[in-house]
Amino acid sequence: MRQTTRVRRWPRLRPVHPAGWWLDGVLLAAVVGLTAALASGQLLGIDLAVRDWVDAHRPEPAYWVARVFNSLGQGGWFLMPIAFGLGALVSLRTRSVRPLLVPVGGFVLTSFTIGPMKLWLDRGYPHNTGLAHPEELFSDPAGGTAYPSGHVANAIVWYGVIALLLAALLRTLGRPDAPAGVYLAIRVVPPAIVFCTTTYLGWHWITDSVAGLLLGLFLDRLLARVPWDDVPLPALPGGLHRHGVFTSDA
Repeated sequence: MRQTTRVRRWPRLRPVHPAGWWLDGVLLAAVVGLTAALASGQLLGIDLAVRDWVDAHRPEPAYWVARVFNSLGQGGWFLMPIAFGLGALVSLRTRSVRPLLVPVGGFVLTSFTIGPMKLWLDRGYPHNTGLAHPEELFSDPAGGTAYPSGHVANAIVWYGVIALLLAALLRTLGRPDAPAGVYLAIRVVPPAIVFCTTTYLGWHWITDSVAGLLLGLFLDRLLARVPWDDVPLPALPGGLHRHGVFTSDA
């Protein structure tokens, strides 16, 4: 009797918009190109000009408004607790660990990309007066972690995670999906605010924010492709490995 060998198939990736890998390649190439340009001393004049302009046009009321809104990009005490809280809530409702894989994936992906880049490139912050040229890469081996902007990159990734989990939570409640524009607003508006306020406050060079934007979009597209319902998991007690509710394109 002839035996058939069962071929294991990897889960199919979720669709992203726009489709294909071409945009991912463009984003990654743009990050590399921007970093190479800064390393060779280009674009530094733009960074200095933007810093000097915002310093001259930042009255105290505007400073405090910008500082409050910039909190939308705080990962440690704001975005991650919200994301993990949503993941835990959806996990409880579905009795599956899969919803928690989403914020865990976001944490791992950002930790192994944004952090190492900051530590490797050693860029000083705009108002580090102890450095002769804080705008240059490798200018501050002691504490330079300005490039890329973690606030901007993290905001893009974590609001993408939050949008996905909110869509899943609605389905567990038996509610219809929110309009696509709601999810788009969650993904776009807070990161845009963080980009503007981070630069306006003079906490990052403009090219830090641009690099954070490019890197964040690249990482967000990687996470959006993960088929969370079909990621291979070992059998867990109580069926905790069961499929979740990630079926929409939120």
